[in-house]
This record gives sequence, structure tokens and C-alpha cells, in this order.
Amino acid sequence: MLFKPELPPNAHTPVAAPRTHEPAPCSCHHAPRRALPTVSTGAVVTVLVGGVVLTALLAAVAVSAVAVAVAAVVLRSLLKDRSHQR
Repeated sequence: MLFKPELPPNAHTPVAAPRTHEPAPCSCHHAPRRALPTVSTGAVVTVLVGGVVLTALLAAVAVSAVAVAVAAVVLRSLLKDRSHQR
């Protein structure tokens, strides 16, 4: 076939030699690494609980606002009908 590759008869597969050379340590002066701040599990739990409580409060305020708006529309409708009956 035209596209079938063939190796020459005297070809061998090269083997990579294992690396024994280690890089030389640099002579430059690096700044010391800063330690990352540690966070306790109590702080994480406090933040999560606070987020849940604030979300629940926001949802309660939204539901109350919708309830007040519906009550206002109903009262307006009732008062409008009452004034038209006179």
C-alpha cells in the first residue's frame, strides 16, 4: 500500500539513557516563603451558618413583602368596589 510505513531493515529503536545529572543549586537569594494563614473549622462553620441565616432572613423579608403587596391590591380592590356602590 502507498500509506503503509515500513522501517528500514537495519533500524533499531533508540533507548533513552536514564538521567543521573541533578541540577546545581542556584546561588541567588530567594525571598522566604510566607506561610499561608490557617483557617479553623470553627470559623468556616460560623461563616456558613451566618450565610444560611442571612439568606433565610432575606427570603422571609421577600415573602413578607409579596404578602403585603397582595394584601394592598386586595384592599384597594375592595375599597374601590365599595366606593362605586354608593
